[in-house]
Amino acid sequence: MSSRTVAVLLAGGIGVRVGLGIPKQLIKIAGKAIVEHTLEVVNASPVIDEIIIVMNAGAIDQLDSLMDRERFPKLTQIIPGGETRNDSTQAALAVIDDDPDTKVLFHDAVRPFVNDRILDDCVAALDHYDAVDTAIPSADTIIQVDDASHITAIPDRSKLRRGQTPQAFRAGTIRRAYELAAQDESFHATDDCGVVFTYLPETPIMVVDGTAENMKVTEPIDVHIADKLFQLQSSSLAADEELPDLSDHVVVVFGGSYGIGESIVRLARQSGAAVHEFSRSSTGTDVRSRSQVKKALKAVFEQTGRIDAVVVTAGILQVGPLTRTKTKQIEAGIEINFLAPVIVARAAHKYLKRTGGQVLLFTSSSHTRGRANYGVYSASKAAVVNLTQSLAEEWAEDGVTINCINPQRTHTPMRTNAFGEEPLDTLLDPDNVAAVSLQVLDSELTGQVIAVRVEDIRDKKTT
Repeated sequence: MSSRTVAVLLAGGIGVRVGLGIPKQLIKIAGKAIVEHTLEVVNASPVIDEIIIVMNAGAIDQLDSLMDRERFPKLTQIIPGGETRNDSTQAALAVIDDDPDTKVLFHDAVRPFVNDRILDDCVAALDHYDAVDTAIPSADTIIQVDDASHITAIPDRSKLRRGQTPQAFRAGTIRRAYELAAQDESFHATDDCGVVFTYLPETPIMVVDGTAENMKVTEPIDVHIADKLFQLQSSSLAADEELPDLSDHVVVVFGGSYGIGESIVRLARQSGAAVHEFSRSSTGTDVRSRSQVKKALKAVFEQTGRIDAVVVTAGILQVGPLTRTKTKQIEAGIEINFLAPVIVARAAHKYLKRTGGQVLLFTSSSHTRGRANYGVYSASKAAVVNLTQSLAEEWAEDGVTINCINPQRTHTPMRTNAFGEEPLDTLLDPDNVAAVSLQVLDSELTGQVIAVRVEDIRDKKTT
């Protein structure tokens, strides 16, 4: 039985619990609003024919940019939602065709990690059922309590599931359920399967497996978890062993004379890119100098007519107690490790805007927690992460992407000078980091902090 499939993204929430002052579906993670991430997944699914977004009426104008036929050809309407989830569902049903066999999927816009398998399973299940839910087993024991907070029941966990979305229906079925609900003055339901379960009890509701990642971004901690999940996704994307084809790329590398920078220059050239390298030792270019950085980029543009990627690997690691470190050394560390990425990113923007290009910065595994004896370095690298995430939002409309590589301990002259010789099997090879970096340059990621870990490289070599 074939029929059209319409996906409805429910984005009516106002974000009270998430606590960021804006509708939760508009919170930006990895450089894009959450609803945008969700829309990208659903739009790319071959089993979806049409998409409708039901948006909080007070912020509906903030989604105008998504009505882009080239980018989201399946998105046909963005309509205002109602006061409740059920009101928003009925608003969507009112604009969907009258064919009772139309397949309709209702999905929370703030579940950006729905995947093709879940969408496929929901649509396929509607060939045999009129109502479908998505759920996962409960890892926790569920208890039932009374008004006094006393336990009254402990249900068998093996029979319990945690509901997710999509929830999918034949249009005729969900419409009939709501027609009956409208006749009930005591009607109350929190989701659409609950309406069918209550008012069409003879209709079986099939349950397909969701995933733990298909989380709903509702609480403040969810934003942080979602950000980490996007980072894990991007790490997986970048772990491809084959170098990408960069034959149409002009790449500028600041700090490319040794270490990770030298590896990026060499491997990018192997990938076909036209690479221009600048550093103090090779070209006399000081990344702390706005005029020298501007001069370098201008020279490349005048020679090639385009710049597709700008990479900043220049860095300095000084180890020692802060109170015993000279002021000039402290200033140099901050300037090279943080101010330089600011200067380069700012100068590169106008060139990358022409090509939809990317800035690639580098942080350190110490950015998450300051380390004794190199706190200024750790703090500067944490600042680079924040810079990456903020510029991803600032530059989204310009089509300029920016990402940050977070390599674990790497065998570079900078590290050896700071810590001496270390067992090589505990360190990354600079080529490992460079290979991941090129994969990121060939991607559409933005605002991501991509971790490259010794364990991941070692595991790949042994499998």
